[in-house]
Amino acid sequence: MAEAPHCSRAQCRAPAIWSVNWRNPRIHTEDRVKVWLACDDHREYLHDYLASRGFPVSVAPYDPRTDEAVDAPA
Repeated sequence: MAEAPHCSRAQCRAPAIWSVNWRNPRIHTEDRVKVWLACDDHREYLHDYLASRGFPVSVAPYDPRTDEAVDAPA
C-alpha cells in the first residue's frame, strides 16, 4: 500500500495539506513548477525558505489528484 503524502520538511511525517509551488528562474522555464508538500506547521517555513532565495513561490491547498511532490531540502 502506498504511503499517504506527508510534509516535505525534513523528518516531518505530518499529513500534507498544502502545496508549495515554486521554480528557480535561473534553471527552470516558466512552465516548470516544482511542488513541495507542507503541513500547517511548516507551510510558512517552506514558503519563506524559497522566497528568501528569490524564487517565485505560491501556496495552495494540496490536491492529491493534481499535485505531485518533489524532494525538499534535508
